[in-house]
Amino acid sequence: MQYDLVSTPLGPVMVAGDPTGVKLITFMKGDGERRPESSWKRDPGALRRASNEIRAYFAGELEEFEMKLSLEGTPFQKRVWKAVARVPYGKTASYGQIARRLGKPDACRAVGAANGSNPIPIVIPCHRIIGSTGKLTGYGGGLWIKEALLKLENGGRQPPRQRGLFPRVRTSAARP
Repeated sequence: MQYDLVSTPLGPVMVAGDPTGVKLITFMKGDGERRPESSWKRDPGALRRASNEIRAYFAGELEEFEMKLSLEGTPFQKRVWKAVARVPYGKTASYGQIARRLGKPDACRAVGAANGSNPIPIVIPCHRIIGSTGKLTGYGGGLWIKEALLKLENGGRQPPRQRGLFPRVRTSAARP
């Protein structure tokens, strides 16, 4: 596997992959810190597109990624990651909203676990998934990174609470 280190305002980010695509993105600072394995080779040329897209994202010049990905996970994890990837830049969704979107309204915790095992944060924007109250919850690199990414996407402002992709739906029993 090849890797590259990308300098960002939040510290270095490691991008790793092989000819099939990017397999891992991780912050080199923070709670979820991961280092390259001894068998990996630093090869910025092999990951040029991914590294350039990460730089452009942090410069505020990119909202949608086009790099080739090679995700490894369970079928459920991949379904969650696909739903998370649909949350637009600058918006948020709750774990419950993602669970309902998947047709599994009682799977909030499973969605949280799958979101937490996302190997490609930023590109699969797990930072955009928040608690049902609008509170920031869990992030592999630490909540300070999640908050910083959301602020970046909102022009330096805190994101509005519950301004998510999947709005709350009233049931017939709900009162106006």
